[in-house]
Amino acid sequence: MKTTPIDIKQQQFKVKFRGFDIHEVDSFLEQMADTFEFMQREIEVLNEKTTRLKLENQGYREREDTFKRAILNSQEVLEQIKDNATKSAEIMIADAEVKAEKILNRAQNRLSQLHEDITELKRQRMQIEVQIRSIIETHTKLLDMGQEETKRLDDADSRVKLLQHA
Repeated sequence: MKTTPIDIKQQQFKVKFRGFDIHEVDSFLEQMADTFEFMQREIEVLNEKTTRLKLENQGYREREDTFKRAILNSQEVLEQIKDNATKSAEIMIADAEVKAEKILNRAQNRLSQLHEDITELKRQRMQIEVQIRSIIETHTKLLDMGQEETKRLDDADSRVKLLQHA
């Protein structure tokens, strides 16, 4: 069962003579721990995916450099062929340029997709951080409320003791 910040905000504990039902609070805290553990695993998976995408991106850049070197080499070969037969060299150059353009377009499309994926992962990470921050704030408020209740009960106990001694 996934717990949301709304679930935490709406969680109600039974109030007994000395405070909240300990078993109910413990159960709720255990659910929160499970939820946080799940979120941590999700963050680890996303971090691994980001690392894998960065390595993949690096591989594409290396391939792009290889393609650029291949294009330069093919141009040199085409120049030599041009010296021997100008007309067939022009056809080969046009052919090589079309192929290189397709290869570069595919590489650029993939790079663009990777950038979009990375942006989406960053957005998801920020969303998870906001959710975690909200949960922490809610727990802090709950703790503050518990401290106020304990103080109020301690004050009431003190008054009862004063009345007993009087």
